[in-house]
Amino acid sequence: MIKIATWNVNSIKARLPHVLEWLSEAAPDIALLQEIKTVDEKFPELEIGDLGYNIAVHGQKSYNGVAILSKRPIDDVTRGLPGNEEDEQARYIEAEIAGIRVASIYLPNGNPVDSEKFPYKLNWMKHLTAHARKLLASEETVVLGGDYNIIPADGDVYDPEGWRDDALCQPQARAYFREILNSGYTEAFRALHAETGLYSFWDYQKGRWPRDEGVRIDHLLLSPEAADRLDACEIDRAPRDKTKASDHTPVWCTLSE
Repeated sequence: MIKIATWNVNSIKARLPHVLEWLSEAAPDIALLQEIKTVDEKFPELEIGDLGYNIAVHGQKSYNGVAILSKRPIDDVTRGLPGNEEDEQARYIEAEIAGIRVASIYLPNGNPVDSEKFPYKLNWMKHLTAHARKLLASEETVVLGGDYNIIPADGDVYDPEGWRDDALCQPQARAYFREILNSGYTEAFRALHAETGLYSFWDYQKGRWPRDEGVRIDHLLLSPEAADRLDACEIDRAPRDKTKASDHTPVWCTLSE
């Protein structure tokens, strides 16, 4: 089995002790990190490398930033979303690892909807959808993991009506997400879990975590070649319960080898 996880750590500097603990205990073969909020040269490569991980980073000062950690060699690294080269924000990194093409994705939030941030989100999703289709055409084993900032359906949010006007639930954004799935990708967690009310993000405000008032926005999308190998997919809630935790928690899947 090969274990692949995605986790928006909400600052690698602030969350490093939690990240090191989780890597040691959960031991993913590949970890896709988002919102690392640091430039490449300040990423804690020594500390994480001591746990046996190779590292590829696409960082940005104070905001955004994505990384790939792997116990196996990392090859053919692409920084930035292909086809969207004008985007200056560090939101996408892709690489080939052990015959699997993986990407760590931090999709724009898009709020407020009546600002320039929402068209930016939709444009970014348009380019992601196009690139995802190109990857499918390669017939490689592909895993596109990350914080998609998309709530796919009302069962993935604790208060659908209260979130109706949020960018994460807008029909145009959900439509792009469905388009990726309809092109041939499988959403790993939903493929194995029909239950609703299971979340990967809980806001820091208003006691959302203790009341389990969350949303599911962290996803692992698998090409048919990857989906054929899907063995398990779970949300690891434990890191969210730590002191000074990220507001996201890891989602992982295992693929047969």
